[in-house]
Amino acid sequence: MDVSGINTNNKTSNTTNTTNAAVKTGLDYNAFLQLLVAEMKNQDPLEPVDSSQYVAQFATFSNVEQAIKSNTKLDSILTVSALTQANSIIGRTATSGDGTISGVVKAVRVADGEAQAILASGQILPLSSGTVIE
Repeated sequence: MDVSGINTNNKTSNTTNTTNAAVKTGLDYNAFLQLLVAEMKNQDPLEPVDSSQYVAQFATFSNVEQAIKSNTKLDSILTVSALTQANSIIGRTATSGDGTISGVVKAVRVADGEAQAILASGQILPLSSGTVIE
């Protein structure tokens, strides 16, 4: 079956977290539907695909879609939890694991999936393994 006209690299500047999660796994919703339509268009008319196979594919797609939405919500919950816990370090001294960055924490943020401490000096300290809070 020829599906060469399908673009699975569906990244745009307006993608949502859900779309980003789907693109990371290889296919997004639109690519899945395009593949399904291409499969339907290119099937052998003398031996058409059983309709129960289409139902099974839609069920699988629905399960994947729900899993992606659940993962997105869990990521949001983890981010809020991390910020809540990180709030307790504001005003305390933080030092990087290698000792190169140190200072009083002015604010905490989450950027690119990691918690970061913004120090009074303006430096940014990733809150990762080895970071010492005093």
